[in-house]
Amino acid sequence: MKLIYDVEDRPKFNKLIVFAIQQVLAIMAATIAVPTIIGLPAQIPAAILGAGLGTIVYLLFTKFKSPVIISSSFAFLSSLGSALAFGYCGIIVGGILAGLVYVIIAIVIHFAGTAWVSKLMPPVIIGPTVAIIGLSLAGSAMGDIVKASVGTAVNASYNLVALLCGLITFITVVICSTQKKFKMGRLIPFIIGIGVGYAFASFFSIFGYTLNVDYLKIINWTPLVDNFKVLGDAAASAGDKVQAFFTYPDFALIEAIKEIANGSTEVGKTYFFESAAGFGEVAIAFIPVALVVFAEHIADHKNLSSIINRDLVEGEPGLKRTLLGDGVGSMVGTVFGICPNTTYGESVGCVAITKNASVSTLFTAAIMCIILSFMSPIMSLLQTIPNCVMGGVCLTLYGFIAVSGLKMFKDIDLGENKNLFTVSAILIAGIGGLAIKIPYHIAGSDVYNSAGQLVMVAGTVDKTITITSIATALILGIITYAVINAVEKKNAKLPDTPDDDATDNENAINAPVMAESTYEVGVDVTTLNENKETSEEKVSDDTNDAVKSE
Repeated sequence: MKLIYDVEDRPKFNKLIVFAIQQVLAIMAATIAVPTIIGLPAQIPAAILGAGLGTIVYLLFTKFKSPVIISSSFAFLSSLGSALAFGYCGIIVGGILAGLVYVIIAIVIHFAGTAWVSKLMPPVIIGPTVAIIGLSLAGSAMGDIVKASVGTAVNASYNLVALLCGLITFITVVICSTQKKFKMGRLIPFIIGIGVGYAFASFFSIFGYTLNVDYLKIINWTPLVDNFKVLGDAAASAGDKVQAFFTYPDFALIEAIKEIANGSTEVGKTYFFESAAGFGEVAIAFIPVALVVFAEHIADHKNLSSIINRDLVEGEPGLKRTLLGDGVGSMVGTVFGICPNTTYGESVGCVAITKNASVSTLFTAAIMCIILSFMSPIMSLLQTIPNCVMGGVCLTLYGFIAVSGLKMFKDIDLGENKNLFTVSAILIAGIGGLAIKIPYHIAGSDVYNSAGQLVMVAGTVDKTITITSIATALILGIITYAVINAVEKKNAKLPDTPDDDATDNENAINAPVMAESTYEVGVDVTTLNENKETSEEKVSDDTNDAVKSE
């Protein structure tokens, strides 16, 4: 792939700002989704701050040679849910433990090299895994593209007007990316696509709110309205009015300090330092997941390597540095944000589609995330972008990730059973959503809700570690490939044996003829007679020709 801007290139300042905004928009939907899913929507600015700081750390460790943003990881959702029971202190400890796993692996690679990694995960494993990363997100993108941000449950969950806005966004991105008349259009297709989609969604929403037609209400402007509502409140203090424009994110470290000062937590059931088992539970929730996400880290960087035509794993900056950047970046992202970070497929897809691999763009996007996290109106405006519009954008981003993995199949011989079984295991397990849930705690007594209803019986598993479907598919692929390799090595040590059919024929020829035995030789007597008559006729004709000649 020929890049418009290579890794070291630096676009002009005005273009740089626009390209950075596009990268921010590409990662925004997933970044703000993580704190929302774990029940901390107020921490969205903190998640964006963590993404910006974590990305800067990553770029520093990778010597500004790996163009990708790291942000809130979906792989740790289950882990964050477990840690949240112990408050923000539990989240911080979990994020640090996850980052330390990467650091330890990086140290091992420093002394042992990366050859073992290539043997453990060859292209036949990396290719389908990258494809699965994109394909597994397909359901999320398609769920969003038909979803309105407001309205009744029925109208919001599936809305044809929302689908129209999402498809308009998608088509706009496609047109901008493929046309050749305007170069800038090819470089900022997502900004243009989101802008056009948002405009159409606003058009329908204005009629929806004016005519009180629930089905046309696509955009929820409540976050933006609530942000400025305080300006019209005469009783509001000057400080509150200032916060309508500038505020500070309540990131995990600040909240953890409050917990320590108060000796309790507002978000968790148990204060972290009250339970000796708390550290063990958090460690069990984070460390196994981090070990598995390590493999996804390799897959992402292999994919990025193929896009920018540089080997980021074996070459510069090398797997050791990318792991250190990801690990330390995750720690920073958790402490000054809300959750561990990981390299974002949306960012990789944005680099691939726009052909802009400039690290300056990524660094500027990281700075922009930090600044935006302190600007209340911008945070509120970003939250009003409807699901359907982001679904249209993700239709291209996730699709490109999947295709990038499928492109690696061109060097894989799927006629060989070893490769066929490995790829099949990864694709089916990943697309089928096979996840591993490891139980580590059992309820000691019956649990009742506030209404007095029994919700959990004693002896029921109430806490599990969830390994995502992508990670599970990857593990299954590695095991399948290793087992077949072991079988092949064992077979190679066995003496060569002749083909079964050849052996049977040889035995039939060499076997002694037993008395009164009969054998069917498989010769058609009629055919022999016909051949004999033909031969006799040919001889007769040849004789007559000879006589005539004389």
